[in-house]
Amino acid sequence: MREIAKDIIEKAADGDMAAFEEIYRTFSSSVYTIALGVTRNREDAEEATQDVFVRAFRNLKGFRFGSSFGTWIYRITMNVSLNTCRRRARRGAGSVSYDDFKNVLPAAPDTAGKGAEREDAAGRVAELLKNISPEHRSCIVLREIEGLDYKEMADVLAIPINTVRSRLKRAREALMAYCRKEGIGHAL
Repeated sequence: MREIAKDIIEKAADGDMAAFEEIYRTFSSSVYTIALGVTRNREDAEEATQDVFVRAFRNLKGFRFGSSFGTWIYRITMNVSLNTCRRRARRGAGSVSYDDFKNVLPAAPDTAGKGAEREDAAGRVAELLKNISPEHRSCIVLREIEGLDYKEMADVLAIPINTVRSRLKRAREALMAYCRKEGIGHAL
């Protein structure tokens, strides 16, 4: 999980825009990745990312260093993203396109077909993620894409660690069931 120096956070809380820009540069990519993974929609992810940083800026003075700053910003991201999903469900939904999701995966050196493999994998991930609930999707995104451990996930999602384990297990089971139903072999 990414972190940032305490003095940068304190400066940003005191209104230093350069310090807040550093916070934005440090976390914006991860925030967008999580938002896109949960919302499955580029426009919703972009809106959620903006909302996360507006909320972070407004509430920065209230950050008490009880948890890591990364955990705090990821928790805001999860709440905003899940609320965006709920709002979209009430008004009707779209889903993430392959082009939206392929840009989220970390770039790897393009060597002899690796770029094509990466794009193919990104498309499969996007297709699979749209078939599970936002709560399960958030666990998969945090664990498999962001690389958070169970404790970090529990902090971000504000749920007990055993709930993280069970949601992740159910998410994986749901993905495997979908793969079996669709006759998909090795999905990822």
